Amino acid sequence: MLKSKHQFLDAFRSITKEEVFLYVIIYIGSGFIANEIGRSAEIAKFTHWWQVITCYGLYMIPISIVIRPFPPFTQYAYGLVAMGILEFLGYALETSYVYPNNILIQLFGPYTFALTMTLFFAGFFLLGNFIVKKLSFIFFNIKG
Repeated sequence: MLKSKHQFLDAFRSITKEEVFLYVIIYIGSGFIANEIGRSAEIAKFTHWWQVITCYGLYMIPISIVIRPFPPFTQYAYGLVAMGILEFLGYALETSYVYPNNILIQLFGPYTFALTMTLFFAGFFLLGNFIVKKLSFIFFNIKG
């Protein structure tokens, strides 16, 4: 749990330029891939292409950096809160489009779509932090 604003700021002070580079490449790249999969499978999509940058780059990367020192379960829990807010606002403001009768709606029903997306994408923070940690060591010999 974040105990002070100093702990919050320390997360940004302790990250290297190389790690930031990896976060940007991994998150923005994954965002475009996820959006394309959602469009191709007719599940959901962003209304505008640039939303990938704002959501994955300007929203998810900072959250990932702040929660990366925490254990996996805690990272997932914070990810649930962060993605719940993002999913709710995306559909409420209609900046995300849900394809009618998509596969997730068919499997889980129409009233659980945002919850399903939240539960799935909350794991992205945990997975993203794991990948950045491993690649930081492999490419830059940064021990996390």
